[in-house]
Amino acid sequence: MYRFSAQLFGVTIFALALIWFADPGDASQVSAEVPEPVLWADTIHIDLDKDNPKVETTPTQSRDTFLRSIKKLTQTAFSIRNHYMEEIDVEEVIKAGVVGMLSGLDRYSVLMESEAYDALMESTHGKYQGLGMQIDSRDSRIVIISPIEGTPAYRRGLHAGDIIWEIDGKETEGMPTSEAVGMMRGEAGSTVTLLIKRAGIDEKLEYVLERAVIELKSVNYYGVLPESDIGYVRLSRFAEETSHELREAISDLNEQKVSSIIFDLRSNGGGLLDQAKEVGELFLEQGREIVYTKGRDMHPERHYRSDQKPLFGEDKPVIVLVDEGTASASEIVAGAIQDWDRGLVVGSTTYGKGLVQQIFPISNDGSVALKLTTAKYYVPSGRCIQKPDRQAKSTSHASRQDDAEEDSLVIEEPEIYYTNGGRIVYGGGGIAPDVEVERDRWQPIEINLERKSMFFDFAIEYVAAHPNIKPDFEVTDELLEEFRAFIKEKEFSYKSALQIAVENLQETITEEDKEALFEPSIANMEAVVSAEKEADFERSTKYIKRAVKREIVSAVFGERGVYEHLLLKTDKTLLKAKEILQQPGEYTHLITEGKRKAEL
Repeated sequence: MYRFSAQLFGVTIFALALIWFADPGDASQVSAEVPEPVLWADTIHIDLDKDNPKVETTPTQSRDTFLRSIKKLTQTAFSIRNHYMEEIDVEEVIKAGVVGMLSGLDRYSVLMESEAYDALMESTHGKYQGLGMQIDSRDSRIVIISPIEGTPAYRRGLHAGDIIWEIDGKETEGMPTSEAVGMMRGEAGSTVTLLIKRAGIDEKLEYVLERAVIELKSVNYYGVLPESDIGYVRLSRFAEETSHELREAISDLNEQKVSSIIFDLRSNGGGLLDQAKEVGELFLEQGREIVYTKGRDMHPERHYRSDQKPLFGEDKPVIVLVDEGTASASEIVAGAIQDWDRGLVVGSTTYGKGLVQQIFPISNDGSVALKLTTAKYYVPSGRCIQKPDRQAKSTSHASRQDDAEEDSLVIEEPEIYYTNGGRIVYGGGGIAPDVEVERDRWQPIEINLERKSMFFDFAIEYVAAHPNIKPDFEVTDELLEEFRAFIKEKEFSYKSALQIAVENLQETITEEDKEALFEPSIANMEAVVSAEKEADFERSTKYIKRAVKREIVSAVFGERGVYEHLLLKTDKTLLKAKEILQQPGEYTHLITEGKRKAEL
């Protein structure tokens, strides 16, 4: 029945197109074998039109009723083609009809033409030229889900949750994701300007980024943490070669006789569902369920279990690192490891994308395909990771305002589930960590130093003057003063929150024609703003030193150097995980006891 429905849908769309070139009754039936679709568990939203209002849906009806409804579509198409008062673009009408059918469904069910389909394929293999980030359409705006490590987007400080307000001066309000992708991609070496809205920052931030060739790797780094026997693996996506890359990394760490592993899934936006299964079985006992999918009643549940013995032994501890950019396939793996008490989850609550898509070709030449949500996925405890507001195609303006001001990742009334060992875990939106680590909050001076490439530009000049620098160098107070002098020479400036407030007050005073009355007070406030901005640098010296070192190390020793000489030594979430693993009693207590019902 399932395959029949898919074939019928494809034939119907083809028949609609054929009507334009034939009189009534002349359209011949075309049958085509629809290949077994690929299952996707990602967060990339590829659309060809702006979000449409949500419409009311009707209950499942009989086959005869469905066929009578299809006749309405063909008759409408024929009437428009033959009787509308003016010539129309037939391709646009057909596409509008298909998009209209999808408008009442979830946000991930979309029509894809060749460019959109190619973009989706690029997320699983190969290379492309662009900025290097995963994006999503949310509340009629384009939102960054996660930047890809080592890319222009990552290096310039864009991060999960940033709203792309403008692309090269064009507003993104109502912009299809496919159009945004097209505008941001281009020849390596060319530039694109993004205007970014970041939660907690009043001023919109302008970034000028240079496009580059983006190589899509899965395992960005693996190695042994300094002064320990703890392995560390950074996985950034779930693509065709992910499990193969990860298997090689874990095998190498096993040969180095690591006692435990920290598995970093932060800012991993997901990918192929079968790869989530294959990654999960590297850690879980053979026969363990990793995830199951459930669609409409007519479709049975599909269960994915580990088919082989784990590569990393059950007797060795595992900690999974997550954050708000951890989504979909990443959440499957984190949730399965948590539900079987195979390891701990550390970080902040994940994105909350629990929908599975399939790709259905709907044209003979492969130029048009349907990406359709066919099921929800559930981790072993029975939790569906889908966060309700991640599903709808459109929301009200009021809710968009609320989302801009509040942390959308907070779970207000979590649903309670239990792990295999009886620990409490939470459903209703993403994976809640066993051990929460507060997210870093960037200050305005830090954001602006990053977006204006001050750290990068300084590093290039510094390395040119110090070609023999070693990777273990320290950012001394003298080097910090060099950086301060550098940004003054470059006339670096930014607006602090206090400065924006004063400017808004000045604008009101001018509108009310009260300049003379408030002139002394404004002068005093401007002096305070100036003093506060000087103090901002001092308050952010820890961040500035770390960023200066990051860029200098990256310029000389690449991304691997950044991991080994900075991130593995300073990342607070990673260090928290390391602390837990170096205290066996703490890990054992958390994995066997955790939160129990009696504690509520």
